[in-house]
Amino acid sequence: MSMTAKAHLEHLWRRGREFLGTETAILGGAMSWVSERNLVAAISNAGGFGVIACGSMGPDLLAKEIEGTQALTKKPFGVNLITMHPQLSELIDVCIKHKVGYVVLAGGLPTAPSIAQVKEGGAKLLCFAPTPAFGRKLVRLGADALIIEGAEAGGHIGPVATSVLAQEILPEIRDVPVFVAGGIGRGEAILSYLEMGASGVQLGTRFVCATESIAHANFKKAFIRASARDAMPSVQVDPSFPVIPVRAINNDASRRFTLFQHEVIERFRKGELDQKAAQLEIEHFWVGALRKGVIEGDVEAGSLMAGQSVGMVSSEQPTAEIIADLIDQAVKALADRLPAEALA
Repeated sequence: MSMTAKAHLEHLWRRGREFLGTETAILGGAMSWVSERNLVAAISNAGGFGVIACGSMGPDLLAKEIEGTQALTKKPFGVNLITMHPQLSELIDVCIKHKVGYVVLAGGLPTAPSIAQVKEGGAKLLCFAPTPAFGRKLVRLGADALIIEGAEAGGHIGPVATSVLAQEILPEIRDVPVFVAGGIGRGEAILSYLEMGASGVQLGTRFVCATESIAHANFKKAFIRASARDAMPSVQVDPSFPVIPVRAINNDASRRFTLFQHEVIERFRKGELDQKAAQLEIEHFWVGALRKGVIEGDVEAGSLMAGQSVGMVSSEQPTAEIIADLIDQAVKALADRLPAEALA
């Protein structure tokens, strides 16, 4: 029974697997401080596709992280770069020099020159598409694949749910592989998006408590204890200071962020900061807070960025076991539905 169902699953995500060069079309979401060499290599070695989170790293640090990952896996992996990074061009050069086969440009619409730089360097390019129109534009500019990420995801989020984005974009964009992300924690959900036309999926939160993840034991415990409703988006206190919401498990840092916005805006009103500097300070709050949570294990003053699928994280598991569980769930769901004649 399961062989027939497994073959059907392999057919559903064949395009994603062929594009990534992997056994399964499961990407690891790029999470700052968490998605480093150990977890990235573990995901790739387990048949998925690990992605290094460059975040605020400079070129030298990224080069070391890529080399460290290459020492741990011979399988394909990618690097996620933030489009707003002041050294984006140098970071792309580092990826090309180290023969990284896949670059993900995230955190805003990438410019035509940065897209061209990735493509001319010989890497495949993945971009995030918030709407069908943006998706089509990115494909025209040269994106080789798209990721659509719903509001259920952890970290910085957009306003639209994964299920709605999938309905908007999957029927519209067929010329490149599209990977779905945000709130995915079980194989049945993976299966549903593949059947809607996705080429694969991306999961972040589910891998935080992998044995190979370097996240602090306290950070992992907070994930294991949390329910879906504990992972809430941050509050914007002033419409004239638009802040991209950040989804995290509620703690003192979440409450402190609200107060911090008030403090920075007050300094702007007194003329101590211009608007751009004020917004940057607000954004930078999370960089230090996340390191405090992930690395130092301060689960009150540190940020606990998590997607709503955190409620499905119930224990620490080896990465290979997490991926095997997801596949088993998808295969079982298929096997339960396939007609008897298909199983003969």
